[in-house]
Amino acid sequence: MFLQLLPITALLTSTFLMLTAGGLAGILLPLRAGMEGWSPTTIGWLGTGYALAFTGGCIVVPRLVRRVGHVRVFAVLLTLLSMSMLLHGLIVDPWAWTVFRALAGFSLAGSYMVIESWLNERVTNSTRGMVFSIYMIVSMIGLLVGQYILPFGNPMTQALFMIGALIYAAALIPTGLSNAQSPRPLTQVSLDLPGLFRKSPAALVGSLLAGIIAGAWNFLSAVYGRDIGLSTFGIATMIATSMIGGAIFQYPIGRMSDFIDRRYVMVVAGIGGVAISLTMIMLQPTTPWVIYTLMFAFGTVLFPIYSLNVAHANDFAEPSEFVKVSSGLLIVYGVGSMIGPQIAGRLMDLNGPSGFFVTMAITYAAYGSYAFWRSLRRAAQAPSTRPDFAIRPHDRPQTPETLQLHPLSEAAQGEQQ
Repeated sequence: MFLQLLPITALLTSTFLMLTAGGLAGILLPLRAGMEGWSPTTIGWLGTGYALAFTGGCIVVPRLVRRVGHVRVFAVLLTLLSMSMLLHGLIVDPWAWTVFRALAGFSLAGSYMVIESWLNERVTNSTRGMVFSIYMIVSMIGLLVGQYILPFGNPMTQALFMIGALIYAAALIPTGLSNAQSPRPLTQVSLDLPGLFRKSPAALVGSLLAGIIAGAWNFLSAVYGRDIGLSTFGIATMIATSMIGGAIFQYPIGRMSDFIDRRYVMVVAGIGGVAISLTMIMLQPTTPWVIYTLMFAFGTVLFPIYSLNVAHANDFAEPSEFVKVSSGLLIVYGVGSMIGPQIAGRLMDLNGPSGFFVTMAITYAAYGSYAFWRSLRRAAQAPSTRPDFAIRPHDRPQTPETLQLHPLSEAAQGEQQ
């Protein structure tokens, strides 16, 4: 195993450093924005700008790589990421931050795609599953480490922004010094909304709703934690416990969906999301251990739902269509991620911190209700004819190259040969 991992150590190290800086930025920026007195709606624009540019990056960066090559594009993107962190510290203005956050979203999408394309070149069908799992673990650890940098600094000073910029810059070193050959051109996203809807309306609508939930969570959960009185360490722990809950329960929930209609599992996830959200609204907990416990439970239905959508869509698709179907759902999910911060921000302005979970309750109710309605309209595929549920990165955005690296892409490639 060590010998198999040795050729990709530099790529995994760059991934870890990028996700560490990304984890720090993800919690630092909304927290600092809240300390500046910006409204949740204003902070929501940071999330919308990020999601819009990240989705755009998945479309534009492959064209840039074809023109100038992987190494140059990767170096430029990480430079832009470092610049965006420094600019956040230098210019504290909500609309300037929206632009800087969009710059980061575009650059992160491209950086992920370049690293994942290099990983794709280094794996074989026999090692794809192992490499994908290790890649997810490294990504999750990087995010957790980045979040826990926050308590060691003061969000109101420039030090944490400088640390984030330095970590982004350091992420260029392992891959920049690697002797890996430039891989094949990056995967170009294709979007066929009518075709996706015909294959699986529940997956298409579910991906949009899952994006709304994720967008609200990613960009306003730290604001929620601050508003209910948690310390910086407490906010990092709140987010970490939800990630751990999602990591532990993603596989059991997915395996359950392999044996019954996946839409029934989507309904259960919707009910769970509504129940936990209403509990948070009614209890309005301020005791840290109660918050952490409820956030762990919330994570169990927060992170697996997108994977359920993709699995359900692929139940009605040919194996060779895995990347095409999943890429299309990825764009729909990205659109939802642009909408989520706007809805949650406005409801938090109207209702205070509880508006955050009002957003979650409404969206989970729509998610579960639509899945139930669709289960009455079309019969499920027999379990023996469906591909098994496959775990996807739940703690960071995916790109089309993530899908190429995924073990299920092996079946698609095998069918095309």
